[in-house]
Amino acid sequence: MPPRLLALGDSAWTLEFGSAIHPAINARVMGLAERVAQARDSEPLLASVTDVVPTFRSLTVHYDPLLADAAALGERLRVLAQDGHQDMQPGRLWHLPVCFDDEFAPDLPRLAEAKGLHPAEVIQRLLAATFRVYMLGFQPGFPYMGGVPSELHMPRLPAPRQKVPAQSLAVAGEMCAVYPWESPGGWNLLGRTPVVLFDLRHAEQPALLAAGDEVRCHAVDRATHDRLSAEIARGLPRATFLKAPER
Repeated sequence: MPPRLLALGDSAWTLEFGSAIHPAINARVMGLAERVAQARDSEPLLASVTDVVPTFRSLTVHYDPLLADAAALGERLRVLAQDGHQDMQPGRLWHLPVCFDDEFAPDLPRLAEAKGLHPAEVIQRLLAATFRVYMLGFQPGFPYMGGVPSELHMPRLPAPRQKVPAQSLAVAGEMCAVYPWESPGGWNLLGRTPVVLFDLRHAEQPALLAAGDEVRCHAVDRATHDRLSAEIARGLPRATFLKAPER
C-alpha cells in the first residue's frame, strides 16, 4: 500500500506507512530514509533536504523551502517510498551488559508476580530477546525498542517516578528502553547498564543507538557493572559493545 504524503508546514513532508508498530512497517520507513540519504548526493531535486527523522511508522523529510520545489520533492519522495524497503541495510548489533541487582531493578519483583514468573525467569526472557530500535525520542538518545516477549508486556506505572536513574533498562507495554539521562519516567525498571547512551565526546554521533539497530542484553554482576562504568568514564571505546550481526 502506498504511503500517505502529508505536508508538515512549509519545510517538511511526512510519509506515513501504516498505523501500527510492526517490523515490516518500520523496515519501509528505514528503507526510505536510506534511499533519501543516497539520492541527496545524486539528485538535484533532493539537494534541499536538510534532515530525515524516522519514527515507528513514518518518515519526516525536512527541506529548505527557499531551495526546494516542494510539490516536486513530495512526489519524488512518494516514488522513492514505493520500494524503499528493498535496499534497507541491516543496522548494527549491540550487546549491552545489564545488572539486575535489586537496587537497579525495583519493578522486577512486581512484574514477575503479575506474570506468575520467578524474577530469574523474567531476566532469562529479557536476555533471550533481540530488541529492535524503532526510533529515538523523549530525550536525546532515548531508544524506543520493540521485541519485548508478549508474556512480559506490562503497563506503565500508575504514577511516574520523579527520578529515574540514567541507564535504567525499562519496559512499558510492548516496548523496551534505556533512559540515557536521569529524568521523570513511568516505565517499569528492570535493570541498569553501565553503557552511556548519549555522550558528547562523540561529536559526530553522540547517541549510541540509531533507528534500525538491534540490541541484545547479557547479565553482569554489580562488580562488573561498576568496573565497566569506570572504564567507560575513562574512554572505553563504544565498539567494545558492538557485535557482528548474526545473519
